[in-house]
Amino acid sequence: QVQLVESGGGLVQAGGSLRLSCAASGLTFSTYNMAWFRQAPGKEREFIAAIHWTGGSTNYAGSVKGRFTISRDNAKNTVYLQMNSLKFEDTAVYYCAADRPAYYVLENRASEYDYWGQGTQVTVSS
Repeated sequence: QVQLVESGGGLVQAGGSLRLSCAASGLTFSTYNMAWFRQAPGKEREFIAAIHWTGGSTNYAGSVKGRFTISRDNAKNTVYLQMNSLKFEDTAVYYCAADRPAYYVLENRASEYDYWGQGTQVTVSS
């Protein structure tokens, strides 16, 4: 079955950096658009970034553009989220997600993603 396993979360001071990883198995990773979402307590799940299965295009939420970078390594079946200049408001559980295979559009709606990881906590201290 499909498994997405996030890692790399933790506690960091404001202004610091973290790199999240999401290792995928049970799917042909190189054909899936991948995305990161986050959810803070009491809030809805929020789109962060997505990367096309070809790696040729990306999309970011305005709140993270210029600070976060999504990338993928199809040889390692892994998608990454490099987070720089972290702010207190970035504190949340971060989830990776996989869309349907060979899909042209980079979706930012959680409902469009078929597979989800269990999440990794990111806490930014002010």
